[in-house]
Amino acid sequence: MSIKGQSDNGQRRPGLSDTAGTAGTDPRAQASPAKVADEPSARCPVVLVLGAGLSRRFGGDKLAARLPDGREVGAATLQVARAGWPQVACVVRPGTRMAELAAEAGVRVIECPEAVDGMGHSLAAGVRATPDAGGWVVMLGDMPHVSSGTVRRVAQAIQDGATVVLPVCQGRRGHPVGLHGRLAGRLAALTGDEGARAVVASLSHEVRMLDVDDIGILADIDRPADLDASSVT
Repeated sequence: MSIKGQSDNGQRRPGLSDTAGTAGTDPRAQASPAKVADEPSARCPVVLVLGAGLSRRFGGDKLAARLPDGREVGAATLQVARAGWPQVACVVRPGTRMAELAAEAGVRVIECPEAVDGMGHSLAAGVRATPDAGGWVVMLGDMPHVSSGTVRRVAQAIQDGATVVLPVCQGRRGHPVGLHGRLAGRLAALTGDEGARAVVASLSHEVRMLDVDDIGILADIDRPADLDASSVT
């Protein structure tokens, strides 16, 4: 399930999730179209939370919806990301609740108005805005049930040199997905609905499957019933 079905704005999930607390003086800095080369980076990966979807199937802003414990979905996802890895950034559409939640959480906010045209735009914007990253752990904003330990393991595998990391639970692939910095050029050029699916498919011989005991990697929130993690099967 790392390459999941339709996202809530009718686009495909990405083919497969600058720093928290140290993100610079303006956490709302917008993504810039900086040129990104396909060169390996020795720097740490960044957990890239994609929170710019339209929530069409949910019937409202799902990232502002409340989990059974009272937390907003977007805030809970960001909490997991920050607990798992120190470098976190969040891609949002301007003026949304997720943009506010990310700023409140102290992570870098990357605005991407083009996200309405497909998740590929969100991922590309996040990559372009963090050109010094050693890679990216792509975490979907509607997946608050993922374990922070899983985030950490995926990030560490990328830092250790893996090209693509796909977490697997009960034989099913999920998110977050790790992508090494040497893929920066290809990721930064993504557009439309396809996301990084084609990039990952072209690297099947370099994919590392990471077995985890974490059903949360399969638990995205598309409808109100999905807010309860016990509904995951």
